[in-house]
Amino acid sequence: MKPSKTSKQWMREHINDPFVQMAQKEGYRSRAAYKLLEINEKDHLLKPGLVVVDLGAVPGGWCQVAGAIIGDSGKVIALDLLPLEPLRGVEFIQGDFRDEDILKKLESSLGGKTVGLVISDMAPNFSGVSQVDQDRSIYLAELAMEFAFEHLNPEGSFLVKVFQGVGFEAYMKLMRTRFSKVVARKPKASRDRSSEVYLLGTGMLE
Repeated sequence: MKPSKTSKQWMREHINDPFVQMAQKEGYRSRAAYKLLEINEKDHLLKPGLVVVDLGAVPGGWCQVAGAIIGDSGKVIALDLLPLEPLRGVEFIQGDFRDEDILKKLESSLGGKTVGLVISDMAPNFSGVSQVDQDRSIYLAELAMEFAFEHLNPEGSFLVKVFQGVGFEAYMKLMRTRFSKVVARKPKASRDRSSEVYLLGTGMLE
């Protein structure tokens, strides 16, 4: 099947993307690594010894960054439906983070430690139908927030990708009922045309 004009344009843009080129040069799994690096530089989320859970971790850019910063005294547990190529210092669990068996594996991996940061760069498999895709992305963000609220320690933080559109304001409003402070971040590595933003919740409310 002949590649479409759109797919050719995307590939050309991808190859010429400075963040893609930088990721290849510096050994990061994806350009998304620079999003977390920039947010962390501003908000100081990652600290040595922290326990981090990365939801929807594949291909591994975020947990790669997290693991490098928290060091051997910390712990990164990555979850995804797809397989993840092994990463030093990252423990990977393949499966749906809503499944009871997967949650049991997570709890076993924690070994009694509490989670200090939940990160989620998840996005749905896009259908091309904007409203369907937006609904799916908000749903994933809602699942991630529920997971975070159930597993974070009281001082923990939650960072999640959300696409602006229908449901975005309602999601942010809900997040503000769960965290004392919620801020939006749009890192430079996010493409200008993308409606994605990253919401950071700190100070869990009971």
